[in-house]
Amino acid sequence: MTKADIGIVGLAVMGENLILNMESKGFTVACYNRTVSKVDRFLEGRARGKNIVGAHSIEEFCASLARPRKAMLMVKAGKPVDEFIELLIPHLEEGDIIIDGGNSFYGDTIRRTRYVEEKGLLYIGTGVSGGEEGALHGPSIMPGGSPAAWPHVKPIFQAIAAKVAGSGPSGEGIPCCDWVGRDGAGHYVKMVHNGIEYGDMQMIAEAYFLMVHLLGMTPAEMHGVFKTWNEGELDSYLIEITRDIMAYVDEETGKPIVDVILDTAGQKGTGKWTSQSALDMGTPAPTVAEAVFARFMSAIKEERVAASQVLGGPIPAFEGDRETLIEEIRQALYASKICSYAQGFQLMTMAADEFDWDLDYGGIALMWREGCIIRAQFLDRIKEAYDEDPELANLLLAPYFKAAIDRSQTAWRRVVATAVTHGIPVPAFGSALAYYDGYRNARLPANILQAQRDYFGAHTYERVDKPRGEFFHTNWTGRGGTTASTTYTA
Repeated sequence: MTKADIGIVGLAVMGENLILNMESKGFTVACYNRTVSKVDRFLEGRARGKNIVGAHSIEEFCASLARPRKAMLMVKAGKPVDEFIELLIPHLEEGDIIIDGGNSFYGDTIRRTRYVEEKGLLYIGTGVSGGEEGALHGPSIMPGGSPAAWPHVKPIFQAIAAKVAGSGPSGEGIPCCDWVGRDGAGHYVKMVHNGIEYGDMQMIAEAYFLMVHLLGMTPAEMHGVFKTWNEGELDSYLIEITRDIMAYVDEETGKPIVDVILDTAGQKGTGKWTSQSALDMGTPAPTVAEAVFARFMSAIKEERVAASQVLGGPIPAFEGDRETLIEEIRQALYASKICSYAQGFQLMTMAADEFDWDLDYGGIALMWREGCIIRAQFLDRIKEAYDEDPELANLLLAPYFKAAIDRSQTAWRRVVATAVTHGIPVPAFGSALAYYDGYRNARLPANILQAQRDYFGAHTYERVDKPRGEFFHTNWTGRGGTTASTTYTA
């Protein structure tokens, strides 16, 4: 019996499509699902006649795999991953590989890598982005974990990944997949990808909202705008699908479907994790955080409806030039996007220092160039920036992005000011601008914060006329004495 090159546990949409993708590239794939009837349905349906082996138990599944066995979990993040790891371990041997391809929290992946390695096995936690279409035709794949596992899965992962035009090992382009780093590095990079995705989506939503409420534009008109934007520097998957959404008509009502969809957004946690990690790392990522908060705000729909009957504000009534404002919104979107990505990459540099990961930031941009949700022409510029300066402190300092912000800055400020004046919420645009202004200012009002902290808690402060690292305390009231609190940053 021919052994399978790799096996996948979990036959939801992503699992099925990855199996079909792998099989189409010449690999034999084993499959298993806890509800075994799904295995039979898959084999009788989409997998019929293909080199796909079905298993009705974990033992049968593991026995069907060639060594070193490669068992990939495509199950819900959290407890199910740990449960399947425990089910797999008794049927695996030294050097076999467990792969988690779900959206797991990177801290769990760090823990699981250590645990599985202690059992003599190898572990990979990999981000897989691109949705069901990406899984079937070529996703972006971000693997991390046990370095010794990478050579065994590299041929499979790079064969099924999306490709960027260029000279790749297969001659068909450079795969959007490469080794990210030890233990949780792959899932961390995928988490930041999703955080940036939250920011991108919110900024596009704000551009749409401004066109609706300031200019009274119809979805058909906005379809044309997004179509034009997708042919320029904003060329991206998310702009492309927004263009298509604007043209889609609801079959039931005959209305544009965007006008039928309720304005409450869900979220699965990765944007929240990104924001929490930024807080833990002590690095600013306000645009991602505001995108998460915007979803929370959308979720309290009934409260907002009630508040709209009570709370007042300006009535939008724009009287300027329509085409000028549309172009200014485009520039605001692009400038805000630059700041959002700058925050994401800055967060990854902090995590690399914290966890001793050797992250290749240009390589990460390349992995995101095709296949994933944030794929965009824009990412070519990020790779170029890191190729030119691998030690780049912040994307805003790269010549291309500095010039782009300089070109867009006036329009960006005007859009945010116009939105505020007319009472239209633009939390992502506004937070991105505040981030830019904070980063470019040599002096911020934190001296007042330190004075206040020292006044009420004797937390000390540094002085502009003394070397960094020397701390001082003032007896502000004459009653506090000279004893100061320990200086630390939590």
